[in-house]
Amino acid sequence: MRRFGLFLVIGLAAAPAAGAELSGTVRVSGEPASHAVVWLEASGPSPAPPPRVVLDQRNQAFVPFVLAVRVGTTVEFPNNDKVFHNVFSFREGKKFDLGMYPTGAVKRIVFDRPGLARLFCNIHPNMAAYVLAIDSPYFAVANEKGAFTIQGVRPGTYTYHAWRPGGGRPLTGSVSVDENHQIEISWP
Repeated sequence: MRRFGLFLVIGLAAAPAAGAELSGTVRVSGEPASHAVVWLEASGPSPAPPPRVVLDQRNQAFVPFVLAVRVGTTVEFPNNDKVFHNVFSFREGKKFDLGMYPTGAVKRIVFDRPGLARLFCNIHPNMAAYVLAIDSPYFAVANEKGAFTIQGVRPGTYTYHAWRPGGGRPLTGSVSVDENHQIEISWP
């Protein structure tokens, strides 16, 4: 039987007045796991929202492949390809269908509830992406080296979650944010 492991190493930098910086690395079977989303269960005010959140369509692909947003965020879907696209999600999370639209057009969707939206284009079946709407101000997406950083975390004990495309159910555990700390978790 073959087992796959996901390892998440979290370290905390010295806490600035606005909170700690929680950083870590996500691994699967010892290798970096890009596109994994890590978040802490927490309520409270969000950091200043980014001026624009964009999930682009370019070279018949969605960019980025995985996007994490705070519930209530508006995501723009510009078509920067030389062909028409149709972005839709009919399964879990936010359900929508933007219809066909040409090069240069931009459509917008508000991700108004928590959940995972699996995105597709009905014109190009090879196009797929994910938007994970999270009801917490503390989240990040791992880069190509499996590294992530969550900034402005208030000291305390949190339940964390880690999700990755094709990885089955999210992982869950506990982390105390008050000093340097490392944890390792394994995907069953």
